Amino acid sequence: MSSASLTVTPAAPHWMRPLGGTGLEVSAVSLGGGPLGGMPDLFGYDNPEEQGVELVRRTVGSPIRVVDTSNGYSEGRSEERIGKALADLGPERTAGFLVATKVDAKDGDFSGRRIRDSIRESQDRLGMEFLPLVHLHDPEFHPEAGFELPGGAIEALVQLRSEGAIGHLGVAGGHTPTLHRMLDTGAFEVVLTHSRLTLLDRGADELIDRCRAEGLGTINAAVLGGGLLAKRSAKPLYGFRPARPEVLEAARRLHDLAEELHVSLADAALVHAVRDPRIDTTVVGISGPDRLPGLLSSLDTVVPEEFWERAATLLPGRDLWLDS
Repeated sequence: MSSASLTVTPAAPHWMRPLGGTGLEVSAVSLGGGPLGGMPDLFGYDNPEEQGVELVRRTVGSPIRVVDTSNGYSEGRSEERIGKALADLGPERTAGFLVATKVDAKDGDFSGRRIRDSIRESQDRLGMEFLPLVHLHDPEFHPEAGFELPGGAIEALVQLRSEGAIGHLGVAGGHTPTLHRMLDTGAFEVVLTHSRLTLLDRGADELIDRCRAEGLGTINAAVLGGGLLAKRSAKPLYGFRPARPEVLEAARRLHDLAEELHVSLADAALVHAVRDPRIDTTVVGISGPDRLPGLLSSLDTVVPEEFWERAATLLPGRDLWLDS
């Protein structure tokens, strides 16, 4: 956790970088599309349509060059609002802006047929015939889906890529053993991990090391732990599940440390994430256009070396990480 790592801001020459070996180029920070459609049960607030659309419009005009969404976010409203913003701006103004989405199960169905339906739904909502990057979403929640079997989800995704509907294939999820198993198929070019590379959990370190060794693209999400590292008043959740008491106590002590050293813990957590040279882009979800300037300015935060040294001692033990 050293502050000696590279400073990553929009003005830095390494703000834009390759996404593994895909040939795609990404900014160091991506906009997370989860809040765009409104997910009050998860985030604790709703998001009006025009606010979500305007956030995407402003993001397209900002140094952030990627938005990460999913077929299933808010029953498709996230993709719909992205599509509306892109249509409003037109192809000239959105050139070079990467939209990454995910295929999702429906009513428990994650078959090859469902994959094709999910892609068609995303194409219609986004107004895009060609989807440059598509992730298989949360495979850990569908252990009986038979992803690798003939006629299964992976075969369907590979076929859609050969047909020209998809550019590159990724897998996005939390449970690192499942992500390792998906990589063993050799089908995926990008991995998105969430909640496992933060100030509270390092469970994805070995996964990311594997990705770098194999030339795969790497994406890190939920670096604020779903809000626990953002504010003291956040719900007692980590990784979208009830947090263990020891993790809540570590978060409290990290907030105390940040206040003592006069830094924002949310800013420090983001700086910590984007400075990891193994990560191509870090996904950050925000709810409205008024939050965008603050997100970008937080990357300029100067975090004292003392913070990194003491924060390292507060990292919960491996047995308290999500995948222990």
